[in-house]
Amino acid sequence: MTLQQNKDRIQTTHIGSLPRPHKLLDIMKKKLSGEPYDDKEFETILHQSVMDAVRKQKDCGIDIVTDGEFSKPGFFTYIQERLDGYEARKGQKLILFQKEVEAFPDYYQEYFKQAMLGGAIVPITPVVCVGPVKYRGEKAVQRDIANVKAAARAAGIPDEQVFLPATAPSGVGINEYYKSDEDYFHALAIEMGKEYKAITDAGILVQIDDPFLPDIFVEPGLDDKQMKRRAQIYAEATNAALKGIPRERVRFHTCYGINEGPRLYEATLAQIIEYVLSINAGSFSFEAANPRHEHEYHLFETVKIPDGTVLCPGVITHASNIVEHPELIAERLIRFANLVGRENVMAGGDCGFSSQALYRTEVHDTVVWEKFKAMRQGADIATKKLWH
Repeated sequence: MTLQQNKDRIQTTHIGSLPRPHKLLDIMKKKLSGEPYDDKEFETILHQSVMDAVRKQKDCGIDIVTDGEFSKPGFFTYIQERLDGYEARKGQKLILFQKEVEAFPDYYQEYFKQAMLGGAIVPITPVVCVGPVKYRGEKAVQRDIANVKAAARAAGIPDEQVFLPATAPSGVGINEYYKSDEDYFHALAIEMGKEYKAITDAGILVQIDDPFLPDIFVEPGLDDKQMKRRAQIYAEATNAALKGIPRERVRFHTCYGINEGPRLYEATLAQIIEYVLSINAGSFSFEAANPRHEHEYHLFETVKIPDGTVLCPGVITHASNIVEHPELIAERLIRFANLVGRENVMAGGDCGFSSQALYRTEVHDTVVWEKFKAMRQGADIATKKLWH
């Protein structure tokens, strides 16, 4: 029995990001905009916000908890604070989900304005590598570790049931400095590995976030061979960054990035599963409550997972304010358990609920907690049926 496997019940977790308290957003906005702010006040508000979030997670029945990514302005833009060699291209438009946006321009013009980008505390701009990559985030990651561990202790949660998310090498900006993608990702893996190792050395799990892997397979201008090579590079870079870290201390998360939308132009799980399962991780998180992808559990009728590996399919979605019924959540979990074994299925979300620090999240914060409660109830129903 490995660290992340179930012993006598279906465990619950989520992907990490949660709606930030407005008090925290206000002072983060000052900090990130270069306005005067009190650093001690920021640290106090951040610490208390994490304490409150972990307590709420436990109250909702979440087994494996995190800090809500509260210290980060966004799951990939935060890396500017932790790596030398990058600059933000202010004024340059961030290109997201190109095929999807081109197919539904009117929808996404309104969507980005009101939802994903509209409520951000600072403009979300492309990040470009313009010099040698070097990690300098030691202080920041140690602060995050200290905050989440203190909150977990206060809630009576052991370290092995705590995780911190970190961006995969594929999510760290656009290369304009290194001669090739291979050189860039090799350098980046060495430096990002320092953050991953700091997290696992603290006795908690690291979650590697890589929503960029599926994007390869709908990227305009790439042929089949180029797509596969790019995916291979991403996987190789992640494994290089994880070198020396026990796989049972690692969760790998991938998803399709878009929240509420038509989502016609997305990779299939079949296209990416080979690369996902090649990652040196003990568990794998992916979208499965998304109605464009829920049927893909059938893939595991033929795809065999490595021994001791846990699947963490999304059984609640970040793309709707509807709270999933516990019976449906239980059905979703049982489908996977029947294919890979009851000890190898953990309940999770499709993606985070606030991947950027936003004043206005698509799923209201009060609804997020109800979704978590429903997930616990559904996991309990599945547990009764699977363990009788």
